[in-house]
Amino acid sequence: MHRVSLPPSIRPPNAISLGPLAWVLPSALHFSYARSGGPGGQNVNKVESKAQLRVAIASIGGLDHFGRMRLARMAESHLHGGDPDDPMSIESPDAEIRFSAEEHRSQRANHDECIARLHDLVLRAAVVPRRRRKTKPTRGSRERRLESKKIQGEKKERRRKN
Repeated sequence: MHRVSLPPSIRPPNAISLGPLAWVLPSALHFSYARSGGPGGQNVNKVESKAQLRVAIASIGGLDHFGRMRLARMAESHLHGGDPDDPMSIESPDAEIRFSAEEHRSQRANHDECIARLHDLVLRAAVVPRRRRKTKPTRGSRERRLESKKIQGEKKERRRKN
């Protein structure tokens, strides 16, 4: 099982869960709404069903510094105001993740879709990747490789003689 980073603070009771340990306060989620594009008849011309979510990376609780770095790297195309390679820039309140959803006809469904995307992203960033252990090839695998090279060489040698 993968290890999940420990939360730096306790989760408030009104927080929105973004994974087993990660959370965000509802006041940190900034939504705006607009009209969706594309065909749709009268409904699309009247209703602002497209949801746009903005949330500062620093306002996501339950992730340590390295978890925030992984989050910034994974959300690179959605990241605004920060550099995923600069540890200090993602801690600033200007570094935020932006999502927009317009797949559904209702504003509420698109609103929930944005939160679901944020949840999935934070959940993936919370998992600490396993460190790769350097290994050497086994004696058997080295012998098999050399044997196959020898067979290939013999095949090519037979072709030249004919």
